[in-house]
Amino acid sequence: MSTPTATDLRLRRSDEIQGDILAGFRKDNVSVLFLKFEDAARARDWLRRLVPQIATTRQVATFNEAFSEARSASGGDDPKSLTATWLGVSFTYEGMRMLSATDPFAQAPPIGSGLEAFKEGSAQRAGALGDSGDNSPENWLFGNGRNQPVHALLKISADSEKDLQAAIEAQRIAAAEARVLIAYQQNAQTLLGSRRGKEHFGFKDGISEPGVRFFDRPDPNNPDEVEGHRGTRIIPAGEFICGEDNDPFSFPKDQYPDWTRNGSFQVVRRLAQDVPGWWSQVSVKLQELRLAKAVPDNATTEWLAARMVGRWRSGAPVCKHQDRDTPNDPTSSNDNDFDFRDDLEGLVTPLWSHLRKTSPRAALQEDPSHPPFDPNALDGRRIMRRGTPYGSPFDPASEGPGGPDDPRGLLFICYQADIARQFEFIQADWMDQPDFPPKRNPVPGKDPVTQEAPDVDFESRDPDGTVKHTLLSFQQFVRTTGSVYAFMPSVSTLKALCDGRLTGGSGQTTGQPTGQPTDQTTGQTQQGGGGQAASGKAYPCDEFLAVPDQQRRGGQSQYWVFHADRCRRISVADGSSHTDHVVDGDTGLTAWTCLQGVGRVDCVLPMPDLQNPDGKSWYWVFHSTAGRQQYRAVSITCGGGSTTSAVERQDRDLGAWNSLGGVDRMDCFLPVPDQQRVGGKSWYWAFHTTGGRQRYRLVSVADGAAHTDVCERTDRELSQWGSLNGLSRVDCFLPVPDCQRVGGRSEFWCFSGQSYRRISIADGSGHPDRLVSGDRSCDAWSSLL
Repeated sequence: MSTPTATDLRLRRSDEIQGDILAGFRKDNVSVLFLKFEDAARARDWLRRLVPQIATTRQVATFNEAFSEARSASGGDDPKSLTATWLGVSFTYEGMRMLSATDPFAQAPPIGSGLEAFKEGSAQRAGALGDSGDNSPENWLFGNGRNQPVHALLKISADSEKDLQAAIEAQRIAAAEARVLIAYQQNAQTLLGSRRGKEHFGFKDGISEPGVRFFDRPDPNNPDEVEGHRGTRIIPAGEFICGEDNDPFSFPKDQYPDWTRNGSFQVVRRLAQDVPGWWSQVSVKLQELRLAKAVPDNATTEWLAARMVGRWRSGAPVCKHQDRDTPNDPTSSNDNDFDFRDDLEGLVTPLWSHLRKTSPRAALQEDPSHPPFDPNALDGRRIMRRGTPYGSPFDPASEGPGGPDDPRGLLFICYQADIARQFEFIQADWMDQPDFPPKRNPVPGKDPVTQEAPDVDFESRDPDGTVKHTLLSFQQFVRTTGSVYAFMPSVSTLKALCDGRLTGGSGQTTGQPTGQPTDQTTGQTQQGGGGQAASGKAYPCDEFLAVPDQQRRGGQSQYWVFHADRCRRISVADGSSHTDHVVDGDTGLTAWTCLQGVGRVDCVLPMPDLQNPDGKSWYWVFHSTAGRQQYRAVSITCGGGSTTSAVERQDRDLGAWNSLGGVDRMDCFLPVPDQQRVGGKSWYWAFHTTGGRQRYRLVSVADGAAHTDVCERTDRELSQWGSLNGLSRVDCFLPVPDCQRVGGRSEFWCFSGQSYRRISIADGSGHPDRLVSGDRSCDAWSSLL
């Protein structure tokens, strides 16, 4: 990795990277137009006229530097003569597909990646982010898939309200001429007077933004921090700009599609804030703490609110100013030089405070008995925030704008290279997770500033020195009222989209999906899947499902193959070559009645005693949305050449399975060959991902209406299987159709990424396994191309 120097600021000079990602627009007046394309050719014409108006990083960075110098020279006043209006454009997955007339992903995005998050979109991943109930997509003003679809977002930022309105009008005319519809418009504006720089609850915002390598000047004495901003760490640029070097534990930069280079993934959310409710609850909770003798006698609502946020209204950190705010100290209001290492228990700044939930800094522990992680361990979780308040500030005396029921909130915008690893992880695994930081007793609770928090653990110390725990419950002050995932392309990719193509004329990825093992072909015979390889690349398989009435009929067995949001039907022949071919090409999952609302099938488990009685078979289908897995019961009826399906029981959480306790996500089931429906019970090896690593356990499912399940043996590592040596995960297994229980052994093709191998499992005690043939590319399967 390159070592930055004080003059290595090449990203500041970029005419490829759009402005606002690294060089924030920093304007008081903002509008985002959510656009729908009616006609692809006209949309390209609209984009062709728009591209010359798009602000680049060089333009915005140069302007911002000149503006800062002029403000310093004038004693802190904004220079009235130095103004600009900036435009930035981004696209949803559907918008890019429409403009390029092709799928931006030549292969299904890797499971769990930010690419998958972008393709699925915000509404499909809402449940795992806490966007349910009043926050659910059905109540959103945009981005829910029920109102007008969103194909593009145009952000307009200006110094004055007059300049903003002029720019909006010009863009409205341009859109109308190209038959580009404005599905929604959201205006936002910096609050005025003493509220300037603050959000509607009254707290200074945007203090903790990270520095970026090759953009921000490193401190000569500490190159890990931004010059003039102690405590502001410099983060690898690849955490925000695709194609740049990133954190070693992040998604590999060479596995992004070519069209992402010099671009960034964008999250836009409309967050409504209940300001009267916020301050009312703060007051009530303070009284509860006083009754519990858990706060000092002089504690005020400001004191408690500051601990909920982690900073006082001015921005001064609570950890450095425990008793009172310092509104007249500009140094304190911009202070980032702290890390909570001297407050690991959260007695000063609560563990559940917004500041610690969104950025634990250098005080995050694996558990309380372990030392904190190094500061750079969390570099891959940072985001670049560009939010602006919308609506009038709350004025208790007002009966019009500014009244308690007036719409107000935050137009939240952030940029990152990986939506799943960065924004979604912070939202779901930190802010919305009661048990974060982990392994505390009692658990800290959710972030009460942004989430509904039934219980947070307020820690205090009694006069005798013992730690006291007081539970507080908060209702929700912030609601999600709109959300969109988009991609802000480079200028080169914008120009390619104008011509109906992606950068380089293809959507091919560079490199292979994460998790693919190295090809280690052993040269043994009978590699399996012996179809003739065609041109193109095989996709990774999520699951194979046997077509119930088409197993070993005429020497052929048919299977449905699930991959991403699609499914195809293939056949595999008996015999040494096991020739395979496509029976029916790809269709979307929405073509299946039983899979409505499913974005990806993770794995399927047939109900052992309900396979094809009277032509109807039952299954449990495990599927994920935004990293949260659920399962449903479905049925498939085959006969007379036709297939129908139905949902027999709606989605439930994995917690309903006794045998899957503690499992984050089920990846696949492998039946124990000689233990199927023996004594009314069927046994399976259950491969699952938990804590980011795949393991397996042994479970059983009983016949009967209840299908009682039991964990027969707890988790073990994949290394226990000699036949799986070298694999860090398994995606799915496919039984070799004519090699089941033959001579006391059963053979399976084992798929991992874009490779597969062939293994065998013996009947009897211990079920010894061995590798039949080593890894080969899935390209060898003509039916998977």
